[in-house]
Amino acid sequence: MLWEVQGKWVVQGAIDVDIGANPSAEGGEEDEGVNDQAVKVVDKVDTFHLQEQPPFDKKQFLTHMKRYIKNLMPKLDAEKQEEFKKHIEGATKLLLSMLKDLQFFVGESMHDDSAMVFAYYKDGAVDPTFLYLPYGLKEVKC
Repeated sequence: MLWEVQGKWVVQGAIDVDIGANPSAEGGEEDEGVNDQAVKVVDKVDTFHLQEQPPFDKKQFLTHMKRYIKNLMPKLDAEKQEEFKKHIEGATKLLLSMLKDLQFFVGESMHDDSAMVFAYYKDGAVDPTFLYLPYGLKEVKC
């Protein structure tokens, strides 16, 4: 019911290349005023233009999930509806148990009734793990 995808922190933007030159020995300045625009981003957040949302409390989270389920059910065929009904309660309980550790993301359209992506850091992990509810995703061939 939940897809788990490993994210990774990456450096985006300007790259510092050390060519072995010594500017002070060659008569250059120590700082030549290079505008370093490098930033660290999480690959999944950057690639899919995810927008972080404020954390939910238990009541807000359950309200969101009820609305999400209500909006998604008519879009699923009968077989997927049965499978979804069978597993969504367990997935919701798991997410509720992790609520204080989760970050919440939506797509760049920021529709409040769209699929939400959840991220958390496993014990001792430096990179986030993302959780997706696959029934609300559209498959796109690249």
